[in-house]
Amino acid sequence: MWTFNSIINKIFDILFLPFQSMNPWIGMIFISLLTGLLMLLVFRYTSNQEGIKRTKNRIKAHLLEMRLFSDNMRISLKAQGNILLANIKYISHSAKPLLFMIIPLILVLIQVNFWFGYSSLKPGEPVVLKVKLENDYNPLEVDLNIAPSSGILIETLPLRIEEENEINWRISPLKKGVYNLEIYIDGQKVSKQVSVAQTSLSKISPKKLKGSFLDGLFFPLEAPIKKSSPIKSIEISYPDKSLPLFGINFHWLIAFFGLSIILGFAFKGVFGVEI
Repeated sequence: MWTFNSIINKIFDILFLPFQSMNPWIGMIFISLLTGLLMLLVFRYTSNQEGIKRTKNRIKAHLLEMRLFSDNMRISLKAQGNILLANIKYISHSAKPLLFMIIPLILVLIQVNFWFGYSSLKPGEPVVLKVKLENDYNPLEVDLNIAPSSGILIETLPLRIEEENEINWRISPLKKGVYNLEIYIDGQKVSKQVSVAQTSLSKISPKKLKGSFLDGLFFPLEAPIKKSSPIKSIEISYPDKSLPLFGINFHWLIAFFGLSIILGFAFKGVFGVEI
């Protein structure tokens, strides 16, 4: 899974490379445009385009029938029934391409979340580092410490929470950079990436987990923790990020879907796609 994730990570690194010092909206428009075009191509080659065109024409014809015979209850009711049946037919034509779209769309959403969903830490801004242990290990008993880092200050002694099976520290970034905090537990080393004062568009990895398939799928930016490690997950509380526009802060998901749909419809005629 990590090999696959590394390839996908590299692809998105290359895609966003020109936009990292620009306004995040430019990168969002770019990835939304690519996604919209990708969905158009998938829809075109996996759907019954002729069937969709015929069904849409049938719906238009029955709508016109309702207007022309609005004073005839029997014909109007029959036209409404035919519109309902045509809509069911239209949905059936759309089901197949939607199934083909869902996997690449999920992969895009996962990656976009880590580029637009979190802000990097600021120097002097303290955050919580949370280490979650496997159920077989007691946080009061394990030998766990963090190696000193030139860019990260460990402000507190470890807070061992037995009820949550976790150990917390308050850390504070000292200067700009991407650092690997090295955590040693029972003789094993596990590292966690920490991003400080990065560009306006940069990928942020808030959590590192063990190597199950779903964990690897939804948190793909760092190599998974070894299965033999007592550590279950390592998490940093990065601040959430939003996209400001005209005084309104938009969640990236709203911006992404809104732009993808608008741009997709704008180009459907260019690609000759019947939707």
